[in-house]
Amino acid sequence: MSAPVSAPVYNRVALIGLGLIASSMFWAMKRAGLAGEVTGYARSEETRETARRIGLCDRVCDSAPEAVEGADLVVLCVPVGAMGAVAAEIAPALAPGATVTDVGSVKRHVIDAVAPHLPDGVHFVPAHPLAGTEHSGPESGFAELFDNRWSLLVPVEGSAPEAVAKLRALWEGMGANVDEMDADHHDLVLAVTSHAPHLIAYTMVGVADDLRRVTDSEVIKYSAAGFRDFTRIAASDPTMWRDVFLTNKDATLEILGRFTEELFALQRAIRTGDGDHLHDYFTRTRAIRRGIIEAGQDTAAPDFGRGAPST
Repeated sequence: MSAPVSAPVYNRVALIGLGLIASSMFWAMKRAGLAGEVTGYARSEETRETARRIGLCDRVCDSAPEAVEGADLVVLCVPVGAMGAVAAEIAPALAPGATVTDVGSVKRHVIDAVAPHLPDGVHFVPAHPLAGTEHSGPESGFAELFDNRWSLLVPVEGSAPEAVAKLRALWEGMGANVDEMDADHHDLVLAVTSHAPHLIAYTMVGVADDLRRVTDSEVIKYSAAGFRDFTRIAASDPTMWRDVFLTNKDATLEILGRFTEELFALQRAIRTGDGDHLHDYFTRTRAIRRGIIEAGQDTAAPDFGRGAPST
């Protein structure tokens, strides 16, 4: 899917943090002509130099306040645990009437951390694109990342309708489907669809590592599809996921409690030889997978639709 080139939605967009999501946003905005200029900043000098080398952003700045100066949209693309400190740093440099948004996987914590630092006259519209890969860094982004994926907008009390509408237009221009959601509901939904599955994947890979009766070479050499895809999920950025679990603690623990109950029921069915329970359970869960495919959020192809690895 290729978004049509259109008139700029924003004159200047500032990307704070230059990882997978920010770099993909830049290439998607450029593909569709959605921003007049895109500035960028990353805390690491090495990351900034990489961004300059590959042409990521029209201008890479050496400080966050410099990057946001004159921007009518500022996108916080840093781990959720760093959002508050970054907001405090850039607040004095924000232009009146600018919109601040983010791409964090947790929303209630981000709202509580960022909103108090923003001056009057600056709009705050939190957001979360439900797109990503296991890769990170400025060279991992690509324009098609958001095509036919969902981006959730989470307006706060007092969010100006025109600021929400402009941000929606940006995400739609980058190829995304857009919906709006309450912050607490967002965090519960994401605990089900993303946060708990990642924690389970990390745990499963950790269990394999602990099983000394299976050598490391055997775990790697004989990785079947299930374990292989657990390792793909568990390869995600550790700083980001540490912050996700610390900042969405209640929702994640609630879902893990439900998961534990389901797991105990399956253990009992296996122990007692209850094949009917297992078959019924797997039939219900397979229907969910089919629903994801029918919704256009994945394909039925092997390897979760990722195709052959690039060489």
